[in-house]
Formats: sequence, C-alpha cells, structure tokens
Amino acid sequence: MTITGSCRCEQITFEIKSPPAMTTACHCVGCQKMSSSAFSLTALFPAESFAITQGEPVIGGLRGPTRHYFCPSCLTWLFTRPEGVETFVGVRSSLLENPQLYPPFMETWTAEKLPWVTTAAAFSYEAFPDPSEFPQLMERFQAVDKRN
Repeated sequence: MTITGSCRCEQITFEIKSPPAMTTACHCVGCQKMSSSAFSLTALFPAESFAITQGEPVIGGLRGPTRHYFCPSCLTWLFTRPEGVETFVGVRSSLLENPQLYPPFMETWTAEKLPWVTTAAAFSYEAFPDPSEFPQLMERFQAVDKRN
C-alpha cells in the first residue's frame, strides 16, 4: 500500500506505506487559526511509513516541542510531529490522494468548536483524550477502517 500526497503548489510531495492508525478532526482555536478553517483534519500514520519524496518542509506554527511542518513556497500546513509521540506523524488528511477516504473517526477540543460545525466522528472529546485511551481508540478504528 502506498498513499501519496502534496501541498497546494506540489513543491512538497510525500508518500506513506501503511494505512492510517486513526483519523481525527481537531476543533481547538490553534488548529482553527493554523488551518484557516473550522477545524484541522489529521490522519495519523506510523512515522517509519512516512517519507518526503520531493522538497524540504519548514517548521512553522508556534515552534514549540510539537513540530508543525509547512511548504516554504505555498505555506500549506503539511504534517505534525507531536511532542512525546515520535512513533507517529499527523498528516493533514485533505492533502492525501482521495481525501474523502479519511473521514474523522474522533474529534477533539469540541469545547472550542464553532457552534455550527458538525463532523461524522464516532467519538468526541471536549479536550484531548487521555493518552491511555488511544490504544483502544486505534483498535476500534482498525475494526471499522476498510484499508486494514
């Protein structure tokens, strides 16, 4: 399995050689501002399956311990390497080929959600779920995801 994706100007391209471990929508104000939208969409992939195939992303966002990578040309937010979770990369789902195949399974930070927004997520959290819940959430996602 190989999934490809790119930024808007296609100067940065990437590929992933595994199905997603989870798909999410984050409603936090930070994601709203970085995505210039009501929420950000993420497909979480094992880090070892993700590779940049063209171009060189730059770090943007708040530049803290969680690293957000962008295209230096069109400034598209490409992916995130979450702090303390080196084994996964959070790729913006809308940048993947066939983005309609990656609906959010879980939504986070609904306490900051714009009141008119809805998603098809099966699980909702007012903030971020406790890390101890992720193995069970990923297991449930794997059970319903048709790529696995």
